[in-house]
Amino acid sequence: MTDGSRELEQAHAAFDRRAWDEAYARLVAADEAGSLGPDDLQRLAVSAFLTGRDDVAEDRWARAYQAFDEAGAVQAAARCAFWLGMVLITARGAEARGSGWIARAQRLVHERAPRDCAERGYVLLPAALRALDVGDAEAAHAAFDQAAAIGDRFDEPDLVALARLGQAQALLRMGAEQPGMQLLDEVMAGVDAARVSPITPGIVYCGVILACQQVFDVRRAQEWTASLTEWCADQPGLVPFRGQCLVHRSELARLRGDWAEAVAEADQACERLSIPPDPAAAMAYYQRAELHRLQGEYAAAESAFEQAAALGHDPHPGLALLWLDQGRTQAAAAAVHRIIDQTSDPYPRVSDEARDPRPRAHLLGACVEVMLAVGDTPAAWAATTELTELAESLGTPLVQAVTAQARGAVLLADDQPGAAVRALEEARSGWLELQAPYEVARTRVLIARALRELGDDDTAALEHRAAAKVFDEVGATPDLQRLDAPAAHPPSGLTARELEVVRLVVGGRTNREVAAELVISEKTVARHLHNVFTKLDLPNRSALTAFAYEHDLV
Repeated sequence: MTDGSRELEQAHAAFDRRAWDEAYARLVAADEAGSLGPDDLQRLAVSAFLTGRDDVAEDRWARAYQAFDEAGAVQAAARCAFWLGMVLITARGAEARGSGWIARAQRLVHERAPRDCAERGYVLLPAALRALDVGDAEAAHAAFDQAAAIGDRFDEPDLVALARLGQAQALLRMGAEQPGMQLLDEVMAGVDAARVSPITPGIVYCGVILACQQVFDVRRAQEWTASLTEWCADQPGLVPFRGQCLVHRSELARLRGDWAEAVAEADQACERLSIPPDPAAAMAYYQRAELHRLQGEYAAAESAFEQAAALGHDPHPGLALLWLDQGRTQAAAAAVHRIIDQTSDPYPRVSDEARDPRPRAHLLGACVEVMLAVGDTPAAWAATTELTELAESLGTPLVQAVTAQARGAVLLADDQPGAAVRALEEARSGWLELQAPYEVARTRVLIARALRELGDDDTAALEHRAAAKVFDEVGATPDLQRLDAPAAHPPSGLTARELEVVRLVVGGRTNREVAAELVISEKTVARHLHNVFTKLDLPNRSALTAFAYEHDLV
């Protein structure tokens, strides 16, 4: 056996056990020693891609394509062109070059390949993805179904996995969440069987996890993120997909209240996805910005949001919530109104998923928070109504908790503290079930406010202390400061809505005029005034006016 043959044999062994750095080094050595055949050029291209050497990967795939074509191996050449096109588009964001290679694969198949072959299924996938991208989920589903049938007929696990993933995404966009998620489970079972080629599992893992996030299926997201982590760890030298894995792990760590781990994972993701640049880097910077915001590091948050935006990720609603924290309420409201008006689809476009995986439910939750802050209760109600419809459609625990919390907050702002407590207790139970301590604490703050309005100050204090403990533990400095802010506890002992009524009454408005301005009933205005007179021990409006001016309430 010659040295070159021995090197190639060892390269094949390294490739088969997925030791990508070793496989790459040995294949490069074999290539330098003598011309590699097209199959080994493809192996070199795959090894180069999986170790982050994208330029080498593109060159070797192109050489493999040419070698297959010159040898008359039309189907192998078409498949080679397909993979190069997919990698260029999905991993490098090179739409023009990638589309050119996809078109080349399609031309080969349609003009020179047999009428019935597996490659005809592969070249259906890009058109199906485009249909899904422009919102034609039915056409996309039909094309993916055709591709999957071809994959089944020719026993092509890669084609079946990619086509079934597309089918599931189409079902989700068609509103068929349950069959869509069941199909994703089927896809993942196929990936776990280790029958697919080296690149396909990463594509499928990331696609499935993003789909789980879009329907707020935290349990599935946790399960498949753990599987993705294990898959990455088992492959020495693997570069692609590790960054996306870190982003997903950061998001889950943030939800379960382990913010130190969430920060560490997000920092690693930003570093790994930036060199060489990866489309998913935008998602990593957005996640990092959110963590900065929640911890009160506003300058760092703004910088990270700007980096995410520069990489193609809409910085809202995170940036709008940052502006809200900074007191820029009108800017926050304008931004939220814009994204709500522009984003009518519950799911992002497929081509945007790596940069912006946010579903509409996430935007609506932020909308409620901002609209209540600027006093636009009708807009908050509208967002809550839409959230309720989504919760009924999706049925996942997280979106149900988001919806119950939004409904409770709006009821509280609408002077219905009793109904608010019931909705907020439902939200708290949901967050507790999901083991999301920060969200539980935020809900407790709202419950405490509602209980104070109902006169149950002692229970409100219990909720307040429980929330403060969690905010301190996770590092939510802004939330802790808001709890302790004097504005949250007016010297007069009045609630925020009671103070609004006082200011209007002192300004000379009648009960009817107060009701019209605050969009509440006259009966509610009368109840607020009764509470005010009782709390302040005042006999009438004249005494209230004197008290208000004396204590700087107006």
